[in-house]
Amino acid sequence: MSIDISSLVLNWMATYGSPMVAGLLYLGGLGLPLPGTLLVIASGAFIRQSMLDAVSTPILGYLGTIAGDSSLYAIGFFASGWIERRFGQTAAWKNAHALFERRGGIAIFLTRWLLTAVAFPITLIAGSSGYRFRKFFTFVLLGEFTWFAIYGGLGYAFGSQWELISDFISDFSGFALGAVVFGGGIYLLVKFGKKSNIVNQSE
Repeated sequence: MSIDISSLVLNWMATYGSPMVAGLLYLGGLGLPLPGTLLVIASGAFIRQSMLDAVSTPILGYLGTIAGDSSLYAIGFFASGWIERRFGQTAAWKNAHALFERRGGIAIFLTRWLLTAVAFPITLIAGSSGYRFRKFFTFVLLGEFTWFAIYGGLGYAFGSQWELISDFISDFSGFALGAVVFGGGIYLLVKFGKKSNIVNQSE
């Protein structure tokens, strides 16, 4: 029998309140396949409906998410060799690595709230590549705050209709990721082409 993870975690949130929100977002930050953006949108809606506390929910959820990101960074730092062997040949890892090499800080920031599909490999790459934790933590703080402000705010604004905006954002995130990957590929092709022309002219 299949389990609807989204319905399950939403029931847990409604039953156990803000500590459950923090725990689920911590696990999501570690890379578990939980619908993080859905949880943040639903949290805003549940606050609007007085099902969750308006003060403790965003604070604990924010802290839980940051703790999850930091823990995953530490895993990347201490297990860099194994991680490279395990994920190094996957398409998601290669795309994330290319994004991180071009703009590490921006990649961390954007994958906290917009390109969330590659947040997991970006965080592991940051840890395993020796990227300074202070810089990583700063971009995480900004990115996760943006995530909570935008999606939690949308959930609160839409109230009982929050599921409609959740579906739209899910589709848009996939489109945004595809656009970034496509744009990155074009950038690399153009850059490689310029280098080839310079080499040919020098010969």
